[in-house]
Amino acid sequence: MSDSDSLVEYGWKRAIITITAILCALLEIIDTTIVNVALNDMQGNLGATLSELGWVITAYAIANVIIVPMTSWLSQQFGRRNYFAASILIFTISSFLCGNATNIWELVFFRFIQGLGGGALLVTAQTIITETYPPEKRGMAQALYGMGVIVGPTLGPPLGGYFVDNYSWPYIFYINIPVGIAAFLLTLQFVKSPKYSNKKSVKEVDWWGILFLCMAVGSLQYVLEKGQEDNWFESTAIVICSVTAFMGTYLFFWRELTYEHPIVNLRVLRNNNLAIGTIMTFVLGFGLFGSTFIIPLYTQSIMGWTATQAGLLLIPSSLTTGLMMPIIGQLLQRGVPQKYLVALGFLIFFGYSLGSYLILTPSTGEEHFFWLLIIRGVGLGLLFVPITTLSLSTLKGKEIGDGAAFTGMMRQLGGSFGIALITTYISRHNMLHRADLVSHLDPTKPEVQSRLEGLTQMFMGKGSAYNVAHEQALQMLDLSVTKQAVVLSYMDVFLGIGLVFLVCVPFVLLIKKGAGKVKADMAAH
Repeated sequence: MSDSDSLVEYGWKRAIITITAILCALLEIIDTTIVNVALNDMQGNLGATLSELGWVITAYAIANVIIVPMTSWLSQQFGRRNYFAASILIFTISSFLCGNATNIWELVFFRFIQGLGGGALLVTAQTIITETYPPEKRGMAQALYGMGVIVGPTLGPPLGGYFVDNYSWPYIFYINIPVGIAAFLLTLQFVKSPKYSNKKSVKEVDWWGILFLCMAVGSLQYVLEKGQEDNWFESTAIVICSVTAFMGTYLFFWRELTYEHPIVNLRVLRNNNLAIGTIMTFVLGFGLFGSTFIIPLYTQSIMGWTATQAGLLLIPSSLTTGLMMPIIGQLLQRGVPQKYLVALGFLIFFGYSLGSYLILTPSTGEEHFFWLLIIRGVGLGLLFVPITTLSLSTLKGKEIGDGAAFTGMMRQLGGSFGIALITTYISRHNMLHRADLVSHLDPTKPEVQSRLEGLTQMFMGKGSAYNVAHEQALQMLDLSVTKQAVVLSYMDVFLGIGLVFLVCVPFVLLIKKGAGKVKADMAAH
């Protein structure tokens, strides 16, 4: 314990370390979504196709998912402070190079390097914040970190929209540079490393484990990101990557469970709390990134909003989550069992999804979404910290870092899986709903005839001849049917996300009493 206690800081030093770590976590998470609104400008500027542009997002995500499970091991090899500082430096330099890229593949390469630096920031920042606080304050420390993780994905689109509208797309990368330099210098000055006794020689390094991990998560991430765009298993690349992902996963598990010095300690998954928490973290990622993705998509495609407007809509929800975090931290410190908070969070998120399902129409406006998104913010606030503390509550020492890496990776994979599933579902079911609606549009029915006649008269009133007006009326009716089909698809998605959260509730309540009691010195890495 003495080594752990030696990392605790007080007063202004603790405040500086906390701000540095949260800034780094925010930088990493904002960069996963800030690019989305700049893709059109990049396309014109770099002369890239839309599918090539997709790699700007995919390369970053793949690098993230590969590096996160290795973070605990790399921290031990190089010392946590050195590894954290190096990651900030890699992230900052590659941000500058991204802004200066002259063609699409240069940008993709630098985004991959940026992802390798960024992925490490998230888990390492979490561990640094936790160990900087004394045991009785660590629930609150996790709540402060959680604010950055939950608010980050929502800040990306409006920030990106602002820089693209007022400056140019490279500035979404340049904004990282001053923050990165400050964080780098503060890390070298104030962050301390625990003493590690188990560094490995180069011969002992689990190179095969690293290779199999890259094969598994890199291929899986590609399948999830590109599957819908390439029509899934009709694409040779998707088939090859699916087989590679399966083989890589099998070989990775075999290697890590049999090798003496594994790069990722899979044995820690024998801990029941971590196993259950890992699944719940996946569901949380699914809901967090899925809903953050679908709301801007809906408001832009159906309501005709700009990316900045769509991003701004999500801010009240994020602020609500941020305000919830200290309250949740206090409740955990007072001994409220996490499983009840998690179950309540899942139920509230289900309520938000069901409400969204019920209010969606082609004319749904901002005022309809506002309170539902506040409810979403409350639900996410109840989920993030308790799930993390529950996952790590019965782990000890080095296992905490391993567990934190697992939960970080599963949240990212849950988000990728959610977005892939949502895009596939919407595109497939748009056609099904449209076909179903058209089959009910019987031209012999009086109400259909009345609607068509009313539209024809409207166009004739604007100066069109009868036959032209009739054609315009048919086109408008067709457009109305298409829009309604899209709305029905979105309704299905909201309900689907909600049901996934509802199904989790009984499993959370089945967690053994006492298993979720947090030892204060482990409360939420």
